[in-house]
Amino acid sequence: MAQLELHIARRMARSTDGKSRSVMERIAVLSVAVSVAVMILSLAVVYGFKQAIRENMSGFAAHVVVMDVRGMHRSDAAPIRATRSLDSLLSSEPDVLHYQRFARRGAVVRTADAVEGVLLKGVGTEFDWSHFERWLTEGALPRVGDSIRTKDLLLSESLAARLHVGLEDRLELLFVDADELPYRDRFKVVGLYASGLEELDRTTLVTDIRNVQRLAQWDEEQISGYEIYAPSHAEGQALAARLDHELLYNEQVDSENATAIWTEELYPQIFDWLKAHDVNALVILVIMLVVAFFNMSAALLILVLERIRMIGVLKALGMQNRSLRRVFLYRASMIALRGVLWGNAVGVAICLVQHHFKLIGLDAEGYILSSVPIALEWGWWALLNVGFVVAIVLLMLLPASVVATVKPDETMRYE
Repeated sequence: MAQLELHIARRMARSTDGKSRSVMERIAVLSVAVSVAVMILSLAVVYGFKQAIRENMSGFAAHVVVMDVRGMHRSDAAPIRATRSLDSLLSSEPDVLHYQRFARRGAVVRTADAVEGVLLKGVGTEFDWSHFERWLTEGALPRVGDSIRTKDLLLSESLAARLHVGLEDRLELLFVDADELPYRDRFKVVGLYASGLEELDRTTLVTDIRNVQRLAQWDEEQISGYEIYAPSHAEGQALAARLDHELLYNEQVDSENATAIWTEELYPQIFDWLKAHDVNALVILVIMLVVAFFNMSAALLILVLERIRMIGVLKALGMQNRSLRRVFLYRASMIALRGVLWGNAVGVAICLVQHHFKLIGLDAEGYILSSVPIALEWGWWALLNVGFVVAIVLLMLLPASVVATVKPDETMRYE
């Protein structure tokens, strides 16, 4: 019987009188195609934002940061000591892929044309430069750890443009501590970078860690903290919790006031903004599903009305209402699949074009990134397509039940 129902549905799809498909059927296909394309684009952009920001954030602050609990959200945090016991704790943790020291200091950059508040970040020889190597647009990375301390400075293109400075220029930084007289130092610009995270690009300058330690009047063991890489961003949360527990209760670790914090907790304003996009994506998915449902329902009802006489004949020949419903559900599925195929073709094509050519830009001031990011992953793509088709077919059960109201004697009375 199932083969007969599918055969009838296929015959219905063919044009026997030379006419093109009905307007409602074409509208239904277009509606499904637009809905699927919009859903793919929405999820690709949401996942793209998450992936791009998490990846870029790991270049600025890794996945977990160990620092003094009193200065988590301050530019001039109190130092912790880089002791052997603390290094041993980090080395013994299997989920710590890499850790690196850093020191930071808030400063004011002063040029003849502008004044900007910045964060001077000092790094050591173990610093992972892979992110900044990818972001580097001009010049070179600063030399750190040389026998002779250099004053090389790396800053972003956007900050350099606002300050009207370029490579080889000397940049004066002014440091102001509470209850102390301000002091200043000069650095040489050796490289420019652009990460796409404008909120951090416009404030972060990178130099040798010894420069920051000297300016803060710290010894070589005093640092702002450690940046720690976990196997993934998500695993960083559990790693931060374990390290924080060890730092608090392990008496063998010399870590007074030291705490471990996940990057999402260190930069809540950025990651809370990302979470808001999940709600937006969900709203778009629901709206697109509702639009597709109403258009598919209208198309299916038209199909039923166009085939009233056929329904009457089949009922007179003994076909049950359940089998007739399946016929029209098969037909609706064919329409939905055509729309899904067209929607995927359009949606995936737009995603690929944007991913490779970055045609659609963004205002970095409002959206953090300078272009719309795209992350097209096969997992959620397959789940979206299967879920959409299943949802549409299930929703079609209601309009398909109209065939049960058709009476053979009334449809065949005037034949």
